[in-house]
This record gives sequence, C-alpha cells and structure tokens, in this order.
Amino acid sequence: QAQLLESGGGLVQPGSSLSLSCAASGSAFSSPTMAWFRQAPGKDREFVAAINWGRRVERYADSVKDRATVRGDNRNHVLALQMTNLKLEDTAVYYCAAGGASFDSPFQWGVRVGEQAGYAYWGQGTQVTVSS
Repeated sequence: QAQLLESGGGLVQPGSSLSLSCAASGSAFSSPTMAWFRQAPGKDREFVAAINWGRRVERYADSVKDRATVRGDNRNHVLALQMTNLKLEDTAVYYCAAGGASFDSPFQWGVRVGEQAGYAYWGQGTQVTVSS
C-alpha cells in the first residue's frame, strides 16, 4: 500500500524557519518525482517545490524560490522542505505528493511538474501556521 508520511509543521513566527519531512513507502516509493503543494484557507491548492530523483533537478514556485530548499534522500525517498523567512501568507496545509510517471521526460517535467493531476499519491497534509 502506497503511503506518504509527513512530519513537521506547527505554529511559527514571521521571519522564522521551518522544516517539513515526507517519507514514501509502498508504491509511492518508486515514483520518479516527489513534491510539496500547499492549500491556504479559502484558496486552491498550489505547487510549492519538487525534485526528480533520477536527474536530481529541482523546481520551486516563484512565491518561495528564494526561501525554500528541497532536500532528498534518494535511497529512502525521504523529502524535506526547508523554508526560511516565513511570511503570514505561508500559512497553509502542506501536502507531500509523489508521482510524475506521466511527465518524466525533461521537457514534460519542466512543463507539468506543478500539475496536481500528475501525482498519484498524496499525504494527509500538515498544518503550518505563521503568526505573531
């Protein structure tokens, strides 16, 4: 059974840092790409960052690219998201996702990495609240 287990999150102050972690198991373990998405209150879920295990390429949303880093354990398919200088607008439920089999070519990956439909496996989400 495929599973994505997220950890981290919580209540943090503006300007602080945070690290989230996601461990893949089962069918999700063999996915070529793992990613983070987030959903703020009253908004649609959006792409945050992703990594392709085979090519070791990363992609970030414009809203976080200067403040976020994904770190991956390729052997165990554990993906971490580190964010600095957190802002109030970073408040959201953060979801780990695994998939990418339908867009594994370099060109397709660049175009479709942010599409939710390309990810077959999703975690339950972890809440991040940025508040003073």
